[in-house]
Amino acid sequence: MTTASKLPVTGGRRLRMSTRDRVTVVMMVLIPSAVVAALVWLPAVATVVMSFFDWDGFGPFTEAKFVGGKWYSDAVTIYPAFWPAIQHNVIWLLVLFCVATPIGMQIAVLLDREVSHTKFYQTALYLPVVLSMALIGFIWQLMFSRDQGLLNALFGTQIDWYGDPKINLWSALIATAWRHVGYVMLLYLAGLKGVDPSIKEAAKMDGASESKTFFHVVFPVLFPINVVVLVITFIDSLRAFDLVWVINRGRNGLELLATEVTRNIVGEAQRIGFGSALATIMLVISTVFIIIYLRIVMSEDR
Repeated sequence: MTTASKLPVTGGRRLRMSTRDRVTVVMMVLIPSAVVAALVWLPAVATVVMSFFDWDGFGPFTEAKFVGGKWYSDAVTIYPAFWPAIQHNVIWLLVLFCVATPIGMQIAVLLDREVSHTKFYQTALYLPVVLSMALIGFIWQLMFSRDQGLLNALFGTQIDWYGDPKINLWSALIATAWRHVGYVMLLYLAGLKGVDPSIKEAAKMDGASESKTFFHVVFPVLFPINVVVLVITFIDSLRAFDLVWVINRGRNGLELLATEVTRNIVGEAQRIGFGSALATIMLVISTVFIIIYLRIVMSEDR
């Protein structure tokens, strides 16, 4: 580094970087950008493009036939699994948002009081978060197995929790909520640790109860955490895949958008264009909520 680059900025003089520093900064920007473009943006653009073509995925793409919006029309009109998949994704979102998220938030509030063995409870509840959803599916298979499952052994029943289309969605939701509760607990616990204790003390001195203090004083302060939890919950419900694929590959009452995309692109159907159209629909839906999240965050910063 040159002597000029070591000098501090004084009297309006700008710090001049050496050529080596400039190259380092440029490489630190270009390399991650190139990786993201190659692994995220280019595949996303290619998926959108392929959704307008009929291509089997084996021959050259130049031989693909342009079909316009045919795949999108087929998805919403004649594809039998599309609307059940949408319905299941919506149920997935509602359960995570209306059941698992409040439970995780309540646990965070309790642990924030520094009860005894807090570290043990935090570790136990957060442990499922570090596990993959596929592994969680295998773990809960030990609970839900019809012949050797823990639940049937305890209650003396022979219920096929994962095989019965009337209840397998709810069984899968119990497994995914087990993981989601720990994630939400961690986010809210981190947010609660950053709340100024004087705010709670002031509310207590004014005669507010603990519940009123939380919902009228603390909860509004946690607005950034609330937005993050909302977006994460929505995206997790939209891209739910691993768990149901382990259970039965997204069939027999467990159809989801992500499993239908996989089935049509790399599964037995081998309809690249149609699967790309389903993936594009997922991309558009998730992009809407990501834009809403960014607008909220940027408006709050301003």
